[in-house]
Amino acid sequence: MTISRSPLAIAAFLLAVPGLLISSGGDVQATLAYSTPVILFVAAAVALFTSVSIPSLIVVLILVHVVAFCLIDLLGSMLTARPDIGYWCMVASSWLLAWFSVQNLAGLKLASAQAQRLVNFALPVLFGAWLLILWEILVRGFGVPSILLPPPSMIAGRIANSVPTLWVDFQQTYLKAAIAGYAIGCGSGFLAAIIVDRVPFLRRGLLPIGNLVAALPVVGIAPIMVMWFGSYWESKAAVVVIMTFFPMLVNTVAGLAASGAMERDLMQTYGSSYGQTLLKLRLPAAMPFIFNALKINSTLALIGAIVAEFFGSPIVGMGFRISAEVGRMNVDMVWAEIFVAALAGSLSYGLITLIERAVTFWHPSYRT
Repeated sequence: MTISRSPLAIAAFLLAVPGLLISSGGDVQATLAYSTPVILFVAAAVALFTSVSIPSLIVVLILVHVVAFCLIDLLGSMLTARPDIGYWCMVASSWLLAWFSVQNLAGLKLASAQAQRLVNFALPVLFGAWLLILWEILVRGFGVPSILLPPPSMIAGRIANSVPTLWVDFQQTYLKAAIAGYAIGCGSGFLAAIIVDRVPFLRRGLLPIGNLVAALPVVGIAPIMVMWFGSYWESKAAVVVIMTFFPMLVNTVAGLAASGAMERDLMQTYGSSYGQTLLKLRLPAAMPFIFNALKINSTLALIGAIVAEFFGSPIVGMGFRISAEVGRMNVDMVWAEIFVAALAGSLSYGLITLIERAVTFWHPSYRT
């Protein structure tokens, strides 16, 4: 046995000791109150007195998640009383052990590619899970009113009970307004960049105007688009087009200029036309820039569609729902809509990243 030199393991072990003094009440709660600090102490001892390896980290992670859910259950037994210092010591110790495990998992270099991919996938999942665990414990432990910040369990309950409403809102905002505006904005921005690259004087005239329009606030554009195109999804798509057009234009123009002078001279030596040089050299070299714009716009599109719905929409849509439920003080429904929007944006970003990796596999950033 070797003692870990990690300050996280040392601090977690020291904080696990005061948790043994936690108060308890009732049969079930007493069992939880006595077993939780023991499990935590064992997890801290494993982290401190064993060498860092996959088996020891898995043991620590399993034990520390058992402790986390026990700590959440203990909050239910504390009807009016606030958690004591021993409880918060256990919370801090659990968080440090989770941090210790994730930090060491991130530093591992595994021989198996599949195992490495599994670890790389587990890291953000564990990090996100502990954000939710701490959110739940802190909100309930300090008695934060749900109107200010509801716990994740309350938000999850609202999501489970409002799936039909959330789905209809998602269809209206994302599948109609955001997707349509995203496709039109990115497509037109890409074509405009080709024209700007072909006609040099447009670069001096159009790009400065593009930068000016890109700086316009969406809260100023949205009411105008509603007046022009009506209150349905078409006006929200128009806002998305404006928000996504210029990032694609600017990035594509920069990408078309990224190919080296030596490569361009070689294509000219071969007698290549502008179209051949564009298709075989300049566009492939511009792909990292184009995908960068696509990823940026994947989040801008949803944000633009939601904000535009604040300024006029039918009685459906994520932006409409957020605005209406805030007025009714149903903050859990607001967070449910935020969760759906965040999930959709993250999945869109991840899908574009996968396509980017397949298309630009040759780029130095993907070399191992």
